[in-house]
Amino acid sequence: MKQHFIKMHGLGNDFVVLDARHAPVALSAAQIRAIADRRFGVGCDQLITVEPSARAEAFMRIHNADGGEVEACGNATRCVARWLMREKQAEEVAIETSAGVLVSRDAGEGLVAVDMGIPRLDWREIPLARQMDTLHLDFALGPLRDPVAVNIGNPHVVFFVPDAEEVALGELGPKIEHDPLFPARVNVSVAELTGPARIRLRVWERGVGITKACGTAACATLVAARRRALVQGETEIRLDGGTLRLDWRKDGHVVMTGPTAESFRGEIDPSLLGG
Repeated sequence: MKQHFIKMHGLGNDFVVLDARHAPVALSAAQIRAIADRRFGVGCDQLITVEPSARAEAFMRIHNADGGEVEACGNATRCVARWLMREKQAEEVAIETSAGVLVSRDAGEGLVAVDMGIPRLDWREIPLARQMDTLHLDFALGPLRDPVAVNIGNPHVVFFVPDAEEVALGELGPKIEHDPLFPARVNVSVAELTGPARIRLRVWERGVGITKACGTAACATLVAARRRALVQGETEIRLDGGTLRLDWRKDGHVVMTGPTAESFRGEIDPSLLGG
């Protein structure tokens, strides 16, 4: 049988969304890679499977384009939340992920806000291979040094640089992602302060590569900048695909607000899944 899907994106961070709430969907890593392929498949950064949940409106399973399963994806959460809110005619939905239950709400003007929870900052929670100060990581590669490590559903390192555009992220990103210091691999961000509450951000996403936008990377960058007293309060973070609005509230939760979009709907032909 053909598999129906919805193609969605948040600032160009794009997803193939499968509805598995009524009939289970089981895909191998090879099949996920085939769907994610931008020439021979549908093309996406992540494949999202929406499944039943006893704790929330739905459970969201996330696979990167390389077929590997990951814990969280902020932009995908916002996209799936928009889809579920329309379906249920609600202004707020809870979505269960491997990183916990995330609550999203309609923020008006086409925007969706998601509470990404409390960031984890201990070296064991990132995780790192050895004990280290996560505010000033003893790590350097080429021009990149002294990053901040944050886990906000998945592991991130954030490097503050004078000019984010000048960093050879395509060369340095995969080397850092696979460095032995990061046993679960890591997402790599280069961040440039462009104003009192503005940051330019570029992201190498583990299992994906350079991406138009990464919601958890934006959250991690805000946490890193606030921990270093580089920004205060709500901050705009501009990624390749557009701008997200971030806030680290007094209760410790990080809230991300931004647009979502549905690109098209279709069916995956069985021949693609069969290789």
